[in-house]
Amino acid sequence: MKFVVSSSVLLKQLSTVNGVITNNPIVPILENFLFQLEHSQLTVTASDLQTVMITTLEVESQDTGAIAVPARLLLDTLRGLPDQPITFKVDTETFGTEIITENGRYKLSGENPIDFPKVPQVSKSLSVEIGADILGSAIANTIFAVSSDDLRPAMTGVYVQLNSQYTNFVATDGHRLIRYRRSDIQSEQESSMIIPRKALNLLKSSLPSDDTVVTADFSSSNAFFSFNNIKMICRLIDERFPDYENAIPQNNPNVLTINRQELLGSLKRISIYSNKTTHQIRLKLGHNDLVISAEDLDYSNEANEKLMCDYEGEPMEIGFNAKFLIEMLNNLSSNMISIEMSAPNRAGLIIPAETKENENILMLVMPVMLNSYA
Repeated sequence: MKFVVSSSVLLKQLSTVNGVITNNPIVPILENFLFQLEHSQLTVTASDLQTVMITTLEVESQDTGAIAVPARLLLDTLRGLPDQPITFKVDTETFGTEIITENGRYKLSGENPIDFPKVPQVSKSLSVEIGADILGSAIANTIFAVSSDDLRPAMTGVYVQLNSQYTNFVATDGHRLIRYRRSDIQSEQESSMIIPRKALNLLKSSLPSDDTVVTADFSSSNAFFSFNNIKMICRLIDERFPDYENAIPQNNPNVLTINRQELLGSLKRISIYSNKTTHQIRLKLGHNDLVISAEDLDYSNEANEKLMCDYEGEPMEIGFNAKFLIEMLNNLSSNMISIEMSAPNRAGLIIPAETKENENILMLVMPVMLNSYA
């Protein structure tokens, strides 16, 4: 089996799918790329059993065949090569592989492609088409709030709810919750699923930033995404997602409206003085002013700043984790935001004043108990 391909084109395609491969896979064969050659089309597959990514590219060849090639060795070789045509020669008996460049020859030992796990087939029960830029935005707006606690598997992915009016993308780690709603993604068939964090991160990094159409097919156990020359299949998380609707407080009479960048800048400065474990900051809300303060009793560090704002409601003091607030505000683009609250022990809602068309963002953050200092 022999084929010729541009080193830079091959490196680009392999880099796209390489993120799937883990350092210590359960099965050693998963340290390899599966190359499947069908005349002038080369299909490259990477898998970790939970997620599979496949890319196809044009090569010069009349042969057909398959081989599993060590991923890290091949990538390191290609990264060191200047852009040039390279020739792959594969002995299909021993699976020895030779890479021939203008100035060198590199021999590496491949493995039997039969040992590579079979790719799940599409048995779709639901299909939707989404613009790559819209899907990328939905992932970026939710993925940072996904839990990394494997003891709560339902929270280690983004919950997607499809219906005939809109689609919700929801992520929570128990301390904060993001609901990102798109009214331009609809499905006549109501459905919901939890897509794991790793698959979404891989998808986000490989999606083009334009409006390329992404076809998303869902079965009862897998999600299939395809766009351009890339396919991704991932196993869905088979757990029940928390009833997040009940966690969103409905009656929030205390409303703070403030410039997002001013609040973000102040939080970043004040949080330096907060306790390094709790990251606790205090918001003291009064008539059209906000005092942000923090102190670390262990080191006698403290800081406070006063900001101008619009505030409607009763004077109140509420504590939050500064790290969570900063991350949530960083992920918004609106100039002005509202923080809606009911009581110091109830969740606060962060709502951007301006959103893009067909987009609705709601962020919920749980308060932290304030210390008794004044």
